[in-house]
Amino acid sequence: MAYSFDPKDDVETQWKKWQEQTPLPVLDFNESELREQVIKDLTYVSQMDVKEYTLYQKWCEVQEKYPSVTVNDLWEGEKLVLEDEGQRRAIEEVKANFWVPETPEDYLNLVPEMLYTNKEKDLPELWNCIRTFSSTMKNNSNIGRNLNFVVRDKVTKKYLGVICISSDFLDLTPRDNFIGWSREIKTQGAMINHTAIGSTIVPLQPLGFNYVGGKLLALLCLSDPVQELWKKLYGDTLVSVTTTSLYGKTKAGGLSQYDNLDYWQPMGFTSGSVSFEPLRETRYLIREWLKKNHTRKYFEWYIAKKPSGQPHKRDHKNRSLNFAYSQLEIPKELIRSEHARGIYFTPLYDKSCEFLRKDCEETELTKSFDTSVESLTNIWKTKHAKPRIKQLVKKDKVSYETLFYDDLIYLTWEETKAKYLAQVGR
Repeated sequence: MAYSFDPKDDVETQWKKWQEQTPLPVLDFNESELREQVIKDLTYVSQMDVKEYTLYQKWCEVQEKYPSVTVNDLWEGEKLVLEDEGQRRAIEEVKANFWVPETPEDYLNLVPEMLYTNKEKDLPELWNCIRTFSSTMKNNSNIGRNLNFVVRDKVTKKYLGVICISSDFLDLTPRDNFIGWSREIKTQGAMINHTAIGSTIVPLQPLGFNYVGGKLLALLCLSDPVQELWKKLYGDTLVSVTTTSLYGKTKAGGLSQYDNLDYWQPMGFTSGSVSFEPLRETRYLIREWLKKNHTRKYFEWYIAKKPSGQPHKRDHKNRSLNFAYSQLEIPKELIRSEHARGIYFTPLYDKSCEFLRKDCEETELTKSFDTSVESLTNIWKTKHAKPRIKQLVKKDKVSYETLFYDDLIYLTWEETKAKYLAQVGR
């Protein structure tokens, strides 16, 4: 029997009802066996550097979310095909509609438009398809608020990339120091709801390579459609946006697409770690173990809801993994590696920081810059795309390659590593 959530119930009432309605699992493994399996998984991935681990997570994600089956073809014999017909159609739709320039100057004719994925039936699947196969970074589900946009050219209807605007990080020291933010004001004062994070900013290729398309999408994260929808859906005025770079401060990490980008201010770096994860099957065992042996924590992390329907506790996956690592006494060297990410922050108003500190009223806010899609697009065209394509033309390095990682569905991990490891981060 499935537990039914009533928004009128407080957490204690939910806890009582859930206990009455939900039997605890019978485990066919003990804690020692679980520990052994976790250590085995983490030992394998902790030996990878950050780029190999990024690609490995991507491969695991594709294998889990896009399962294939073996079929017999009259001409080709046995072959692998996607199990889900809707996923196959979405992949075909995207691959048939990449924006690809015919001449280097074609970017000048682009008119970006932002399609919110809840408006049309097929857009959520389309967004997931673009996000999953256009980046080697894992497509993580974000807890809390999420605005997913497919960005396309209004004229040709060709796809340019995807954006996701999500609930901001609760704690980010360089940003908080810049704002002058106390945790009490962020949480009890609910001012964290007036900020967001660009959690996904992924251009399609060759827009990304030829014209630094990631900079276009980063600018569009600040646009009127984002701000207007945030206000409409959540009731809060969006006054600032945060994002983090894919890689950190080493030369091996390369440059960030946010470097030297209008309005995006560098704030320093994160505390510097990447948490390793066990395989999906092991994560399921951890979840069942939690449910059986640490039932209240499991309930608060996975089941309990706020009156709004949002989870009672954010980031249940990391909470549960970190708790399990502690309880199972997993060696620290297997859990994470040092890896700082760059932090970038945009105040949308002249007094954004003062407002977030509750030192001024919303009526005192004045826009810091023109956040129309047209204005932000023109900045990208003139200051970023133009010098980039000019340089590539001069060096005869203009690309017409549509980079898409859908073949990971059918590749082994060793085949994936051999083919794509050098391209991680493109």
